[in-house]
Amino acid sequence: MAVNGDLSREHVTRSRANPGGGRAAETLGDVLPFRERKPAWFKVQFPGGNRYRELDKLISDNNLHTVCREAACPNIGDCWERGTATFMILGDTCTRRCGFCHVKTGKPTWNDPLEPLRVAQSVRKMGLRHAVITSVDRDDLPDYGAGVWCGVIRSIRKLAPDCKVECLTPDFRGQEMPLARVIAEKPDVFNHNVEVVPRLYPLARRVGNFLRSARVLYNAKQMGGDEVTTKSGLMVGLGETKEEMVETFGRLREHDVQILTVGQYLRPTENHLPVVRYWHPEEFAELEREAYKLGFDSVAAGPLVRSSYHAEQTLEQAHAAEA
Repeated sequence: MAVNGDLSREHVTRSRANPGGGRAAETLGDVLPFRERKPAWFKVQFPGGNRYRELDKLISDNNLHTVCREAACPNIGDCWERGTATFMILGDTCTRRCGFCHVKTGKPTWNDPLEPLRVAQSVRKMGLRHAVITSVDRDDLPDYGAGVWCGVIRSIRKLAPDCKVECLTPDFRGQEMPLARVIAEKPDVFNHNVEVVPRLYPLARRVGNFLRSARVLYNAKQMGGDEVTTKSGLMVGLGETKEEMVETFGRLREHDVQILTVGQYLRPTENHLPVVRYWHPEEFAELEREAYKLGFDSVAAGPLVRSSYHAEQTLEQAHAAEA
C-alpha cells in the first residue's frame, strides 16, 4: 500500500504451526482441533476487578510491556488482582520464532534508555513485593540485551529495595559474559525456561538447544551461589510422555535447578503448534510428586501454572527448604 509516495507493509508474523516447512501433525501424531472445547478445569474468572483496572492503566500509561498481555496468560486476572505483574523488557518483538509462543516476531526496533527507570518506578508505584522481569530474545544486540537487564535490576534495587527481583531471561546464545553481568546484579531468582522435553526442541524451539539452556542454569548457580535461586519451567501437551518429563526433571536437577514449574500448553492461535492432549490435574499432581522425589526445593504443577505464577510463594518455599 502506498502512503505519501512511500511503500509500507504491515508486519505479519508467519505461521508457526508447521515450523521449518514441516508438518507438525506428522511429528506429533493425532492432535486436537483448534476450536475444540477445553476441559472444565480451565475455566477462570474474567479479569475486571478494581485492582486489575488500576494496574492495566498504569502499565499502559508508562508504555510498558507485560508478558501477561503478550503471552495471553490465563492467570492475568488472578495475578493482577493480587498486585503482581511480570514486566517484559526490551520491547515486544522477538528475534526468534518458537512454535508455541504468542509474542510477535520480526526485526526489533525498541530502544528506550529510560526503560530501566520506568520499570522500577512502576514497581514502586504498584507496591510489589516480588517483581518478575522477562524479555524477548534480542539476538540482534551485541550483548543480547544484558546491559538493559542489569539496568532494570539495579534501578529496582534503588527505588524499591524491599522488592524481590526474579529474572526470567533468554539463553543469551549460551554466552557466559552476558549471563555473568546479569548474575553480578544479584537477582533473587534466576529463571530460564527449558519449555519442552529435549525430543521436541527441533519442533518447538528450533533455534534453542536443551543442553545449552541447562548449562545456562548451571552456570547461573555457580556464579551466584547461595545468593541466587535457580528456576526453570516446562509445558505439557505436545506429545511428551510422563517418562520423558521425569527424565527431564532429573537433568534439570543435575544442573542445580531448585524451583520447577509445569503447566499445560494452550494453543494461542491456529498459526501455532497444535495441542496433542490436555493433561488431567491428577497427572500434574503425579508430576509434582515425582519432581519432589528428585530433590527440587519447590514445585508448582497444574493446568494453569505458568512460570511466574505465585512466584513469591515458590521462592519462600525454596528458602524454607534450604533452611
